Amino acid sequence: MKKKYRILKIAVTVIILGLLLSFSLKRFSSQTITDQKISVKMNEKTPVYFIDEKDVRAIVRKENPSGKVGDLNIPALEKKINALPAVDSANVYLNLNGKLNLDIKQRVPVFRLNKDGKDFYVDQKGIEFPISKTYSHPCMLVTGNVKPDEYQKLAELVEKIDKDDFSKKFFIGISKYKDDYNLLTSEGNYKVEIGDLDNIEFKVKGFKAFVEKYLVYQDPQKYNMVSVKYQNQIVTTLNPYFKENDSILKAGNKELAKAPIPTAAKKPELAAKPAEKKKTTPPSGKQKENIKPKTVTQPKETKKTEKKPVAAKPKAKVKVE
Repeated sequence: MKKKYRILKIAVTVIILGLLLSFSLKRFSSQTITDQKISVKMNEKTPVYFIDEKDVRAIVRKENPSGKVGDLNIPALEKKINALPAVDSANVYLNLNGKLNLDIKQRVPVFRLNKDGKDFYVDQKGIEFPISKTYSHPCMLVTGNVKPDEYQKLAELVEKIDKDDFSKKFFIGISKYKDDYNLLTSEGNYKVEIGDLDNIEFKVKGFKAFVEKYLVYQDPQKYNMVSVKYQNQIVTTLNPYFKENDSILKAGNKELAKAPIPTAAKKPELAAKPAEKKKTTPPSGKQKENIKPKTVTQPKETKKTEKKPVAAKPKAKVKVE
């Protein structure tokens, strides 16, 4: 009897709990989600404003027109917010009091890329997303035919520039020409050629040493380009429109004018060979009459050659007789 009483007691409590739970669920699902019960948090460290609370609340209303908790499809709402190009991740959940929480992390642009006439942002993970009509994020501008597999390395380069006070002061943009990357500077009109995206720290240190030890004492308009892509050396290109470079460029042009002289001396030798062939060709036509050697072309030896055969004939006749 005691066992039956215990089983009956357990069954009654389960039924009561079930009724209370169903009643509470009905009451919970019938609650309306007001604006006061919607909490939107942006969790990114760097403040960005591609989307705001108004945009998120508008999406919630669109996905749940009735406004009731029971009609809200949380997985579908979370998927809708994650589908936004500027959203990196989103987490949507409800509290027991019917409060809807949306924790959203937006993408933070590392650089803005202008490629094939189109502008778009690239984040730290190397993911593209479109620019906004209402908000422009301040970041490094990159131009050129940058390949998608280079986005992450390029993002690392931009982050290194932003963290270094010297680099942040000098470099305001990056351009790619063919396979070489160039850093655009804020002073003068020169650019810093770095080549590929390998050994960036070493290349930037080399340029920094060049600036501190030499370029500080020069006019920044003096150069068109400073190349640090070669190992253990810095190559500079002078600006032809800078007046102080005139004497240096003239001296360089004089040296270049002297350089091609040995190559020009070889050309007449090549031209002389066909000229000798032309002289030898006319006697080759007379080989039917005189099959004898090349001495025929020399005018002084022709007299000797005429005397020799005359003297040879009588000697041969004497020997025969």
